[in-house]
Amino acid sequence: MAALDLDAYFARIGYDGPRAPTLAVLTETHRRHLAAIPFEAIEARLGRVVDVSPQGVDAKLINARRGGYCYEQNGLLKRALEALGFRVDALLARVTMHGGPDTPRPGRTHMTLSVEAEGGRYLVDAGFGALVPAAPLRLDARGPQQTRLGTFRLAPDGREIALSIAEGDGWAPLYSASLEPQAQADVEIANWFTSTHPQSFFRRAFAVARVAETERYALFDDRLTVRRADGSEERRRLTAPEIEAALPELFRLAPQPEWRDLFAQATAAAA
Repeated sequence: MAALDLDAYFARIGYDGPRAPTLAVLTETHRRHLAAIPFEAIEARLGRVVDVSPQGVDAKLINARRGGYCYEQNGLLKRALEALGFRVDALLARVTMHGGPDTPRPGRTHMTLSVEAEGGRYLVDAGFGALVPAAPLRLDARGPQQTRLGTFRLAPDGREIALSIAEGDGWAPLYSASLEPQAQADVEIANWFTSTHPQSFFRRAFAVARVAETERYALFDDRLTVRRADGSEERRRLTAPEIEAALPELFRLAPQPEWRDLFAQATAAAA
């Protein structure tokens, strides 16, 4: 794996604290990464293969100040945490969000991380879009784990571990992760499918998200959702010019001219 310019990464996320493999450093690095680097899969929506090589990720997420999806986000965070001295494993997960009891088990198309810190193992994710856990979650805990933006739960799911989020009086599934460490080659294969298969969600939808300190922002085609720490939500539809204006304002993402066709398609798809 190519060496990471840790100074450049920390400048990108606005972190200037200690550089030791402690739970406090893990938590703060994760928090700042989520706030600074938006989730986006615009390259896949444009019909391109997403480059998950370390050089490609650094050029896009750090130097070009773009965002990325799970393989890019968690690949970058993994290398940063390893540079700090953490033991980090890449995991692959099945996305179960929006599925029902009769829905066939999907393939493992989401990348997340297992991180060792101060004698414990934590699920750490920077790439699950609008509902990404806002803090590291203890992997061996089975009760609710509260974060500043939602309460999560981990539970056994066969040979996997299932992540869900509190919703109303119950729990909504998000994904089930295998705890078997994955090699970079496994990640590249999953990324190839996710960024190129005609039925991939990211080939068919314009999706961006960002997790701030007290709010979650999500844009799916022309539908903007703002979820706040107090439990309130705001939902509205945007015009193409409003989508372009929302990207820098809410998502810290500078629009590019070639994206304007996607804004128009997003609004046309919902018409």
